[in-house]
Amino acid sequence: MNINGVEIFAAFMVLFAIIDVLGSIPIILDIKAKTGKINAEVVTLVALGIMLGFLFIGTPLLGVFGVDVSSFAIAGSFVVFLLGLEMVLGVELFKHGGKGAGSVVPLAFPLIAGAGSITTLLSLKAEYETINILIAVVLNMFFVYLVLRLTTFFERLLGPGGVHILRKFFGIVLLAIAIRLFLSNTGIVLNN
Repeated sequence: MNINGVEIFAAFMVLFAIIDVLGSIPIILDIKAKTGKINAEVVTLVALGIMLGFLFIGTPLLGVFGVDVSSFAIAGSFVVFLLGLEMVLGVELFKHGGKGAGSVVPLAFPLIAGAGSITTLLSLKAEYETINILIAVVLNMFFVYLVLRLTTFFERLLGPGGVHILRKFFGIVLLAIAIRLFLSNTGIVLNN
């Protein structure tokens, strides 16, 4: 077990970019508006559990279900696509079920611990020591928790108009991400 600050920082930055919790603020606010509350602790712990599960037993875990990482990523792309449609069209496709019910799906999975972060974890494992990746994951989850706890602050800062504009814009971004995720995992190549 070799704790290395450079590896921790590198893994943290890669995961931070992939998780992109700051870019997910409009999505978080949208889910909060629909469910009434975001349970920051539950989201963080579930996302942490998913990421740790994949860090330690990712590929064999999917193998138990006869699923490979690409198939998992494609399934996640459908969820992200539907979430983007919700935001752009202003419709409700996910039935959130009540107060705080949106905490696990789609926040913990697939937004935070989604196909991108899971495949990134599996890739990082080939380059860095597991202990360094583990520390980077925990630091990222701490940052996720802080952002989730500050949703009311962001809501006040942006105001209703700002939240509406960001929701539409990031809905389109989510649609594009979902399509890219789908195409890259199916092997479909588009001509430019």
